[in-house]
Amino acid sequence: MTTWDLGDFLDRYHEALNEFFGGNPEPAKQLYSHREDVSLGNPFGPFVIGWQQVETTMDRAASNYSEGRATGFETVAAQVTSELAYLLEVERFDAKVGGQEIAAAGALRVTTLLRPEDGEWRVVHRHADPIVTPRAAGSVIEPQF
Repeated sequence: MTTWDLGDFLDRYHEALNEFFGGNPEPAKQLYSHREDVSLGNPFGPFVIGWQQVETTMDRAASNYSEGRATGFETVAAQVTSELAYLLEVERFDAKVGGQEIAAAGALRVTTLLRPEDGEWRVVHRHADPIVTPRAAGSVIEPQF
């Protein structure tokens, strides 16, 4: 692994996400750190920390997708050092989500942090949410009942 090159990792990561949108989390799980400081925040739930919780959360998240595929990745920014890398992307996909009968297009705003472990890049944190367009200021507050 060249610490300055994310190319090979990104190819595998994007292919793993393609599988994920089809409901298969296994290739993506192979790219994550399995250490206890790994963390994940996905659109279906709160942040979790520790490999066991991350793995369970990934399984649950992938089960929300079926018959899907990645349709594109827009890299907004990336930075690599010898100890850490980050990637900001918009991930686009088509999939049946949450048991829907018809596939729909979707997009996620994603921040991914990576670190080298045993000679390979591993995901140590991922945060994904569906905010890819401007929103009204009031969208960040919870409704009062």
